[in-house]
Amino acid sequence: MNRSITQAFIIGAERVSAWADLLDSINVFPIADGDTGRNMKISLSPLRELNADRDRTIRKLLINARGNSGNIAAQFFSGFLTADSMEAIPAAAKLGRDRAWKAVHDPKRGTMLTVFDVLAETLEGSTPEPSGTFADDIIDRLERAVRSTPELLPKLRDAGVVDSGALGMFIYFEGFFRSLAQNTDSFRPVTSIFHSQLRIASSFTADREDGYCVDITLDASGHKDKTMEILSELGESVVVVPGDDYVKVHLHTGDTEEVRRRMESLGNIIRWSDDNLGEQVRDFKKEGLRQAIHVMTDAAGSVTRDDSRRLGLTLLDSYVTLEDLTVPETCMNPAELYVSMRRGARASTSQASVFERHELYGRVTSQHPRVLYLCVGSVFTGNYEVAVRWKAEHDPKNRLAVIDTGAASGRLGIIALAAARFSNESDSADSVLDFAQRAVERSREYIFIDNLKFLAAGGRISKTKALFGNMLSMKPVVTPTASGVIRSGVAKTFDDQLRFAIEKLAAEATPGSKPFIMLQYTDNRTLVENAVMPAIASRYPDAEIKLQPLSLTTGVHVGPGTWSLAFLPEM
Repeated sequence: MNRSITQAFIIGAERVSAWADLLDSINVFPIADGDTGRNMKISLSPLRELNADRDRTIRKLLINARGNSGNIAAQFFSGFLTADSMEAIPAAAKLGRDRAWKAVHDPKRGTMLTVFDVLAETLEGSTPEPSGTFADDIIDRLERAVRSTPELLPKLRDAGVVDSGALGMFIYFEGFFRSLAQNTDSFRPVTSIFHSQLRIASSFTADREDGYCVDITLDASGHKDKTMEILSELGESVVVVPGDDYVKVHLHTGDTEEVRRRMESLGNIIRWSDDNLGEQVRDFKKEGLRQAIHVMTDAAGSVTRDDSRRLGLTLLDSYVTLEDLTVPETCMNPAELYVSMRRGARASTSQASVFERHELYGRVTSQHPRVLYLCVGSVFTGNYEVAVRWKAEHDPKNRLAVIDTGAASGRLGIIALAAARFSNESDSADSVLDFAQRAVERSREYIFIDNLKFLAAGGRISKTKALFGNMLSMKPVVTPTASGVIRSGVAKTFDDQLRFAIEKLAAEATPGSKPFIMLQYTDNRTLVENAVMPAIASRYPDAEIKLQPLSLTTGVHVGPGTWSLAFLPEM
């Protein structure tokens, strides 16, 4: 594949990832479950590795796709990725368009399918050129297609917004064609292009929904026709993607057990995921938060998607790779990760590209008058340096404030959560900045590692040290600091770990005070919830104790069995 085309595919996916939260915020069709951005972010993640193998990337796109939008988009890209030259783009767009339409049981105009139609029609009979003029013409037509979506779907018209899937594909193709034109430094903010169609009308009421959104990858190569026959009986919003040796199915159903039983009668379920639609719809439309300053942080700080929605936080994801699956860390299933790691599967992490980070900074500063980025410690990643450089070049109005917290995992999370809460109660951005800086100085974290072999697998220590450490039952206690990770102690048993945690907490937080405490778990939630939490709560009955999954950026390196204590003394 032509190198410039490969890069264009990657740029498009990174743009979608950066704008995913906005897509979630306007996702009302087919139901108001607010997950189109997340699903497209997950589904298009394999494009980030397109340099490796195109055919392998297509397979990963189809198997790992999530949700209605993600599965339709993945089917489109199974055709569009056949473009290995500029001249091949029109035919590839038509092939992708045709595959996407065929995958949907009940296709609707006014969705991303309309954007695919306009793209294929615009390119038909033309010879694509790597020029700004050619890109502008395509982007202008796609923009008009997105603007037309409320005219085609009554639910969008009632909500006063464009279709989120269609907008996601516009964001993708603007990145794709501007990359081909070698002009990726001056994207117009999406908020300025569609500003009047990105806020849900106050009069809009989401329909009540029950049931589940289910994604299934089924090894049913011998039963494809039968699989497709029974799908209409099992649910709604059905998308079917047939592969050479599998069938990928997305549907909405009220009976997951019946769906699982019927699917298992046809073949082996390779991958299954489901989301509770009722919960998603209930959480979708909430009144906007009043913030003195919008808080952004790295997902490496043990902050969940639920936290971000509730407090109005923006998260910058790192990526987790588990064998052939690479997804944003807040979208990875922790149980699947830790079970696989215990079985010996290789897991690793990587940062978002500089381009994706730049797009995210541009997105949040276009949506909020002031933004505070509480950045993971610069000793751990280059995020702080990238943000400061972007600010110097693109922030003349000084809308973005960046603090190098020197923290990671739970300590970064507790700083961000406390700062976001304070911002939601304060009228002064400067007071929030001051509060955040004091939280950086006063917060602490201790990570209790269960088995050294996972540190050795990631190259953090030698395998010899891991072997002898485990033979001696050594369980190190480590602390992420501004200078790097330091060893704070060592324990032989869980009881030793718990005593160590209580002693360190007592040294900073006076008994009877009200510290903010975060207890983090990997695959040992029951242990942390039933043994650690009561022991600490008995000493600090007025404390807020938050039980939270350990950030997967950390979890990949320290491994299953690890738990952590982070805390912020009463301020």
